[in-house]
Amino acid sequence: MERYLIIKTRDELLRIKIGQILFFEADRNYTKLYLSNGIQFTFAINIGKIEDILEKQVSGSNNILIRVGKSHIINKNHILQINLPKQKLLLLSSDGKPRELIVSKEPLKVLKDSLEKEMNKPGSEE
Repeated sequence: MERYLIIKTRDELLRIKIGQILFFEADRNYTKLYLSNGIQFTFAINIGKIEDILEKQVSGSNNILIRVGKSHIINKNHILQINLPKQKLLLLSSDGKPRELIVSKEPLKVLKDSLEKEMNKPGSEE
């Protein structure tokens, strides 16, 4: 069954399929949401509050949405490449276009290590 994330503000409600989320990006007191189909939303909610909403609504979905550094929450199912020396994270959208994020080295290394651990778990082949 497809899971949804619901984000409510004073004036609007947004209901999004979890799988369509590419990443969230902090912008001071705002958070931008990028979907894999290219649609973008901006909320007057900081990324910490978005993280709280995700914990309440999405916890248990195999931790698909994970915080990477101070500025991004990404959907790890869209990761195409992690480049530590260049501090680069490539996410692949559904139209086949890669989105490049610049992320500091330490959070990228943690992400890379956690993905490698998942790969080595028995029964992790899809």
